[in-house]
Amino acid sequence: MQDLATKFANLTIQSDFIFKKVMSRKRICKHLLEELLQIEIADINYLEAEKTLEPEYTSRGIRLDIIVADDKNTHYNLEMQVKNNKNPETDTYVLPKRSRYYQALLDIDLLQKGQPYDLLPPTFIIFICVFDFFEKGNYVYTFKKCCLENRKLELPDEATTMILNTKGTHGDISKDIKSFYDYVNNHIVTTDFTKQIDDEISYLKLDTKVRREFMLMEARLLDERREGKAEGIAEGEANANIATAKRLLSMGLNVQDIAKATSLSIDQVEALKAE
Repeated sequence: MQDLATKFANLTIQSDFIFKKVMSRKRICKHLLEELLQIEIADINYLEAEKTLEPEYTSRGIRLDIIVADDKNTHYNLEMQVKNNKNPETDTYVLPKRSRYYQALLDIDLLQKGQPYDLLPPTFIIFICVFDFFEKGNYVYTFKKCCLENRKLELPDEATTMILNTKGTHGDISKDIKSFYDYVNNHIVTTDFTKQIDDEISYLKLDTKVRREFMLMEARLLDERREGKAEGIAEGEANANIATAKRLLSMGLNVQDIAKATSLSIDQVEALKAE
């Protein structure tokens, strides 16, 4: 518990837990969106913080940090990305396909069964990355669908993906967005906006309910990891027993002896033999 207490005390806005809590403060989230998109927003409503979208039990569920809708029914999903993860099996970065999957599931959730497609609201998927995914130095990378044969033609599906680069060096961003980047990177307070964020984090760390929530969340994650590890070990042992049984079958040993040697049932060994 002491380690968790220390971890909680050292959390920054780069933590998903703290990021979600800070962006759950309407004045902060609203101002960030206004400054980023250079628009005026009358109000925002939170649909559900850290919502899990699972349209089918066979689908891969995702947890969205912050989903809000403004007064014009534009929907925003804000995510903090600290690591530029790769899939070790394919050696490819996961962020592009992750953004595609987030968009698809968000759309499914926004359109009720039987409703026409044109009722889908405008959406922004916004990744706040503490790394430069494209390595071009831009503060912001904004993506919409356009025609390859005529780049001036844009598909008006009203879906936008923005990948923010807090390590960027050029582009047109506001003073408050630049100060937000500096705060994310180095915990530097340079504007009233980042002071609001810093004050909010200090307040959160003094809140015993928030601290308890974090510790319970970490305990659950630890249990899940332990269960997953145990399941992996059990699966590995089962696969090893099957492989051993196959080798013993190829050597001509009888089914009963193989079952004893591998802890498999006689029926399981018979099934392997039939293969």
